[in-house]
This record gives sequence, structure tokens and C-alpha cells, in this order.
Amino acid sequence: MNRLHADHCYLQMQYQENWNDYQKALYLERQGDWEKAHDIIQDIHTAEAAWIHAYLHRKEGDDGNAGYWYSRAIKNPFQGSLDEEWEQLWTYFLQ
Repeated sequence: MNRLHADHCYLQMQYQENWNDYQKALYLERQGDWEKAHDIIQDIHTAEAAWIHAYLHRKEGDDGNAGYWYSRAIKNPFQGSLDEEWEQLWTYFLQ
């Protein structure tokens, strides 16, 4: 999927009440609501939530805090773009 097509698809997504909290947080962040996404994810204490938490702090520009959350997720800090990491997260949580 090329970048323009991918961006269009994500922007056209409709919020689904039956999504899990991981999907809701990622969706809300993608729609520009970082605070709401963070509110959801900070109350979940799993390695998966820590990965999203790391991404959110990376997006915020707080690399130190992101590093802490990557370690809680048992993951190395992501080396690609923020968009690439978001897509990887979204794909992972669709499974």
C-alpha cells in the first residue's frame, strides 16, 4: 500500500465501539487526540500497552520517557518514522 493510499484509508476509518482499548487509543491518536489516547493507555499494565505508551511519548518528543516505556514493552526503540511505527502497531492490534 503506498503512503498516500494508506493515509487516506486511516483518515477514513470510522470509530468502532467494539474495538479494544489498544485500537481505540491508536485511532484517537491518529485523529489528533493524543491526550485521550494517553488517558486510555496509561491505565493498562501490559507489555502491549507499554509499546503504545512508548510510541505516544516518542510522538510527543519525549525520548527519555519513550525509552522507559520501550523497556517496559521489552522492545528496542523503534528506528523508523512515527507513521511506520503507528502502522506496525495498528497491524499488530488488528490480529
